Amino acid sequence: MNEVSPIVRVRAIVPFHDCDPLQVVWHGRYLEYFELARTELFQDRGVDIPRIRDLGFRMYVADARCRYMFPLTYGDEMEVTAKAVAWKPMLRIVYSIRNLTKSRRSARGFTALATTDSSGRLLPETPNAIMERIFI
Repeated sequence: MNEVSPIVRVRAIVPFHDCDPLQVVWHGRYLEYFELARTELFQDRGVDIPRIRDLGFRMYVADARCRYMFPLTYGDEMEVTAKAVAWKPMLRIVYSIRNLTKSRRSARGFTALATTDSSGRLLPETPNAIMERIFI
């Protein structure tokens, strides 16, 4: 099994409703942008949320970090990348947000996902049924 998953890329234009009165993206939106890329990564690998549930598991964000580097503003084009880099004990997804309009990296970060069985019992590590799909 590979140590790193393929990278996915999601492009979008910053909408007005994501911005504060100064037309700068509110800091909490960056985690939502991470989520867009993570969803794309999971769908690309065939393990979106419905599939994970069908396998008998649930995944929850146990840790999230975001380092802000350069602001996104209304109308900027951005590219969000995501890749999985570790799975023991938790699946870790790393992200980067690039402001394509201004040719600068806007943020980087990660989420760590814990896995439970369908009854909510925390598992000691991410199950192979999930990892084999992400790290192929």
